[in-house]
Amino acid sequence: MNLLDSIIILKRREVAQSKANISVRELELFPAFGRPTHSLRQALLAEGASGVIAEFKRKSPSKGIINDKALVTEVTRGYADAGASGLSVLTDEEFFFGTSDDLRQARATNTTMPILRKDFMIDEYQLWEAKAWGADVILLIAACLSHTEIDTLARRAHQLGLEVLLEVHDPAELERSLNPNVDMVGVNNRNLKNFTVSIETSLDLAEHIPDDFVKISESGLGEVDTIQRLRTAGYRGFLIGETFMKTDQPAQALAELVNQLREKHYV
Repeated sequence: MNLLDSIIILKRREVAQSKANISVRELELFPAFGRPTHSLRQALLAEGASGVIAEFKRKSPSKGIINDKALVTEVTRGYADAGASGLSVLTDEEFFFGTSDDLRQARATNTTMPILRKDFMIDEYQLWEAKAWGADVILLIAACLSHTEIDTLARRAHQLGLEVLLEVHDPAELERSLNPNVDMVGVNNRNLKNFTVSIETSLDLAEHIPDDFVKISESGLGEVDTIQRLRTAGYRGFLIGETFMKTDQPAQALAELVNQLREKHYV
């Protein structure tokens, strides 16, 4: 059993407990549930957009503690001010030290910024949670979902007004997972089996992703020239967390990256 298998087993237990604690009907009464959502897809395609989806991330299974001192309100507000096109907030507690409060605080602080709920989504109930907590986008990881599960979750997400980011790691996952209810395709450059990172993963898959889907590269990003290589290959989104969060001032790190992109006329 690999780490991803272990994560999903625990996630199923967590979801069952959450269902017992708060019903779908109660989630629908949360103030954020009825608000209009914001399109990450449109934000990434907007003229002059940096394309950076800046992530608030305290910990990861591969790196351990990255930054457990930062405040989600300060960091996400700083990200927005520094030129992020969207935000990503981890809500998995066991492996990433994320919480639902992180997402809710990020939403309260950034009322018009598209926000991705970053978690292991395996059950429709989690879509109601995402909407109730203030997310605009949900992540579906092909490595832990079947084609039918992806289709069902994506369809339901759209019914709730949420956009869908599908994450893949190789051509096989991409081929079996694409469907019309996916808005964006993210290529994770990190191998979830051994945690090695290679930007070539995104470059190799770029031409296999139909242009109907906005392409997003994930993991191992931070260099201006790397982002430009990916942009040339057709990517419009760049999910970056650790590069920023490992510094004392994550928002300043993003601002410096965006300034470099603009100085080189990459955006």
